[in-house]
Amino acid sequence: MPGARVRSSPREKRLVRYQKVPWVLWIPAGLALALVVLPVIGLLVRTDLRRLPSLIGTEASLQALRLSLETAAMATGLCVVLGVPLAVVLARSAVPGIRVLRAVVLLPLVLPPVVGGLALLYLLGRKGFLGYLLTVVGGIQLPFTTAAVVIAQTFVAMPFLVVSLEGALRTSGDAYERVAATLGAKPWTVFRRVTLPLLLPALGSGAVLSFARALGEFGATITFAGSLQGVTRTLPLEVYTQAQADIDSAVALSLLLVVVAVVVIAVARPRAVEGVPS
Repeated sequence: MPGARVRSSPREKRLVRYQKVPWVLWIPAGLALALVVLPVIGLLVRTDLRRLPSLIGTEASLQALRLSLETAAMATGLCVVLGVPLAVVLARSAVPGIRVLRAVVLLPLVLPPVVGGLALLYLLGRKGFLGYLLTVVGGIQLPFTTAAVVIAQTFVAMPFLVVSLEGALRTSGDAYERVAATLGAKPWTVFRRVTLPLLLPALGSGAVLSFARALGEFGATITFAGSLQGVTRTLPLEVYTQAQADIDSAVALSLLLVVVAVVVIAVARPRAVEGVPS
């Protein structure tokens, strides 16, 4: 019928998406994919699948896995609580020096994690100026505790959330917020009723990336929190420990960490809008 909307079949949709990609891009894209996938295949080939349950089912391995999941979840919660306001400030504020502040916030993305661990140690350790106050005033010692693991993971993971949210805010613009302010809404109401709903899709994606980054954190954790079994030894630290004694166990645990990370990202990360009309 004239004016009727023709529905495209799934095969036609795939063909349209395929035709949008220039053929010359498939070569470097394939090389990039191989660079990511082949090392994981190397782990799989090296793993003795018959011994896999016994290698990853030890008490130390299960403790490390449980600790990693628990601390990564807590670190992600901290990233959300602290990172959402920070992203809004960076995206919407016009105060002098905001570009310098943004560069400082993104430092953990480029700093070696060991440097981040040392920075945390000399801030919150017994000889650090803030750690000394915590010890003297409250009797609190953070280094080499489970709390130190959460802090180290939050330090390295929060920029991933902030970058995702700030990009989403800049892309969406501030037209809706201006309209709400014009209608008399107070800043907190604008944030709660307009800005926050705009952030929800990016918040889910950024939180998953932060969780995955926290799950794989090693350098800052071992420097600031140490490697105490059942207390601070997360799964990446357990891999490092086993690599010095039993390489088969280290490879099996590495594969386990890869599987957990892939499952987290594939299941929890929202699907991107494909943009193909149905």
